[in-house]
Amino acid sequence: MNTQKVEWTKQVSARSVVSFILHFFLLSIIAIVLLMWDHMDNFVAAFTENGADYLYTAFCVLLMTIIMYAYLYFESRQTLANPKTISLLFVILDLYIILAFFIGRQSIYARPAALVALLVLVLVGRREAIFMNILAALFMFLIDNVSTEVMLTKDVYSALIISFTAGMIAIFFCGKVKTRIGVVKVGLWVMLPTLIFIALLELALVIEKNAGGAVDAFFWDAALTQMGYGVVGSLMSAVLFLAILPVFEWMFNCLTVYRLREITSHDAKLLKKLKEEAPGTFNHSVMVANLAEACATAIGEDADFARAAAYYHDVGKLHQPEYFTENQQEYNLHDELTPELSADIIRLHALDGSELIKSHRLPQFLADVAIQHHGTMPIRYFYAKALKMTDGELNIEDFSYAGPKPKTKIAAIIMIADGAEAAVRALPKRTPEAAEKVIRAVIEERMELEQFSDCDITMADLSLIRQTLVDTQTGVYHHRVKYPNLKYSRGEDGTQRGENE
Repeated sequence: MNTQKVEWTKQVSARSVVSFILHFFLLSIIAIVLLMWDHMDNFVAAFTENGADYLYTAFCVLLMTIIMYAYLYFESRQTLANPKTISLLFVILDLYIILAFFIGRQSIYARPAALVALLVLVLVGRREAIFMNILAALFMFLIDNVSTEVMLTKDVYSALIISFTAGMIAIFFCGKVKTRIGVVKVGLWVMLPTLIFIALLELALVIEKNAGGAVDAFFWDAALTQMGYGVVGSLMSAVLFLAILPVFEWMFNCLTVYRLREITSHDAKLLKKLKEEAPGTFNHSVMVANLAEACATAIGEDADFARAAAYYHDVGKLHQPEYFTENQQEYNLHDELTPELSADIIRLHALDGSELIKSHRLPQFLADVAIQHHGTMPIRYFYAKALKMTDGELNIEDFSYAGPKPKTKIAAIIMIADGAEAAVRALPKRTPEAAEKVIRAVIEERMELEQFSDCDITMADLSLIRQTLVDTQTGVYHHRVKYPNLKYSRGEDGTQRGENE
């Protein structure tokens, strides 16, 4: 997911350390409680008898927590800088350990081994998913080994390998899956190596227990039963993922491909309101969404995120839709206002949009783009109008958006597409040459005003965006053949005839 970068400061570092310490204690408590689950009625005696094992478990949890922190520090510091994301990773791990422990009491092969990998992949990212999958497998291996339940050594090691393998396969196959049925298919892919592992292990046990003799039906039934649990575990990974994902999306306000489909539907609450109360703005947003999607694809950014951001970038105009040109008919309300007041109304839509998105508990990324898509650009029309009405000097900042400037490439794309769509639509003749000229002017103006100084967009990216906008918009506003004016009529014989008017 494209998120704006957070500066790594001592305060951010301290906050991340405190968050990890708190989650370490919670994870240790969960692990020890699970190990003592069958002896909770005699807590003191159980703790006295197995205290060394519990201390060993707590130390291992501490060690893996430190390794997790170190990995994120060196490989994904932006993840570490966000306390909400840290909590998300630990909550997923805590939930999996609890589920795997109780499901494993029936059969360790019935565990949803790919659940952590799927959730972290979709909610955070691929690198984090790979690491957390390994960590989850090791945590369950630790608990299985220290558990007071009698378990076969081969089962424990087989469960470790299955957990690691299932998660990695899920990550590799689910990276570009965008439908829920696609996730179920991933569960089927996870099932294949799981069944092979179980079959080979059970076959080895059958041969070992029946060395030199015939294999009776009981052992074949046991093998088939364990393979059945393997099927359940593989499918449960997908089913639990689909059931739990919406909860995490809501709790941590995450923007995923599945939630994108919901919030970019024209029936989504804010978009429906925009379509009804500000139809001009809605149509403009749809056009910008098409342009932003094409530009994001051209420079390798997430096209789905760009489309969603474009749909919501102007929702702040719902506050006073009649003051924006695309929603006006013949009468312009700004004719009755001073340029200063008009500028205040216009520039407030960026802040209003951000606040409106937050109040509807939509992802923060959309709110960021809404407030950044004009940066600190001047509102030229009202600045020029004010200059004509005064002999003195004017402070252009009084007629400029408050910012901040775009922090991500997608925010920069929305800024350019927003300006380019309006500029090309205003052209009397929308030829490729004319479109290229005004789009180049839009980009160069923003470069001169240093609107891209806070994001990592490159000159090569801007060149691709410019060409994509030219190709896309001249395709949308293409030339049409003028149809002749004909008047149709039906003759006495029933045939139709056409006559020039």
